[in-house]
Amino acid sequence: MKIMNLEEIERVLKRLCQKFLSKNENLDGLIVVGIQRRGAVLAERISKLIKDIKGQKVPVGTLDINLYRDDLSRISYQPVIRSTNIPFSIDDKHVLLVDDVLYTGRTVRAALDALLDLGRPKKIELMVLLDRNCRELPIQADYTGKKIILSSDKMVEVKLREVDDREEVVVLKRGEDEI
Repeated sequence: MKIMNLEEIERVLKRLCQKFLSKNENLDGLIVVGIQRRGAVLAERISKLIKDIKGQKVPVGTLDINLYRDDLSRISYQPVIRSTNIPFSIDDKHVLLVDDVLYTGRTVRAALDALLDLGRPKKIELMVLLDRNCRELPIQADYTGKKIILSSDKMVEVKLREVDDREEVVVLKRGEDEI
């Protein structure tokens, strides 16, 4: 079941940027960091939207959290490790951490561990495209595009053109292949 299309995703990202900018007028020291894979794509888009709205370029980095996961051994014997690319100091910076879906909170916990291994930011805020129920850790997003309530037998797939050659958010039953 499709719950967002290209236009809805773009509209939600613009609204998220406007909400963020209404609470953060001073962009000095701001960096945007996306969690690999689709969070990194969204971080690039967020940075571009901020530049379009405020005329100020915001540095963007990408963060791979796979080695920080608490379920690494359950996922695969050979997990896919992507690169972390944060070519600037995060010390005393305002980090806007971006991901596609907030579900259990474990990905964000791993991202916080990875970030803190890189330095000591002044502030970290979390922005997600989608927030779904079933949190296992006490983690909440500061900026949420859309909230959805799903049973645990459902999963959310975010498809972005930069990675998937199409743009949509779909809900599937676990184990069900997308049509």
